[in-house]
Amino acid sequence: MARLRSLLYFLFLAVTVIPYAFACVLWAPLPLHWRYKLTVGWPRLAIWGARVICGIRWQVKGWENLPDGPAVLLSKHQSAWETLFFPAYMPREVCFVYKKELHMVPFFGWGLALLRMIAIDRSKGRDAFDQVVKQGQTRLDEGRWPLLFPEGTRVAPGKVARYKMGGALLASRTGAAVIPVAHNAGECWRRNAFVKQPGMVTLSIGPAIESKGLSPEELNQKVQDWIEGEMRRLNPERYVQP
Repeated sequence: MARLRSLLYFLFLAVTVIPYAFACVLWAPLPLHWRYKLTVGWPRLAIWGARVICGIRWQVKGWENLPDGPAVLLSKHQSAWETLFFPAYMPREVCFVYKKELHMVPFFGWGLALLRMIAIDRSKGRDAFDQVVKQGQTRLDEGRWPLLFPEGTRVAPGKVARYKMGGALLASRTGAAVIPVAHNAGECWRRNAFVKQPGMVTLSIGPAIESKGLSPEELNQKVQDWIEGEMRRLNPERYVQP
């Protein structure tokens, strides 16, 4: 049954993303705020479809920890689910950091390119991070929230990858607070898995961690400590030692 529901969900995404991408092109002349509001309708639709078709329900803990001001979101990364959820449901516009080559992906990339997020040229090497800081400061000044996944890639439930310094460095250089986020979306929607499992995704938003007075290394460690500690509260069975 899970395989059949997953197939139906795949068809649902394929059928809806193409007309939505063409609609994104049509409303491209609109101001950015409206382009964003209209474009994230598709991620919201995808999250709705995951719940209705695949049985992937969700709940959020810690909404009250989101500030009414500049912030850099640093999140656990287990699934494609959270990449859909964040732009669809965060109270402010979020800006992913990603390689600009994604703009060339048909349909999905077209909509992404119109949202003016933080696209970097990885061929620039170390200069690529200067792009993150420069664009990140601009996005913060616009009232938007940069969003990074410190582990850099999707990590299986119960696993931990090295937390990279990019998000902590961005927060330190801009003076923005960091909001750590933990979740267990990988329990239902695994990396590269076609079959989605029904269940409850819990997304937990932690208290703001001020970047001022901390070195990037200290800030990064505090973020990791909170996220990984929260992961052990969300799914303690994943971390039981043999």
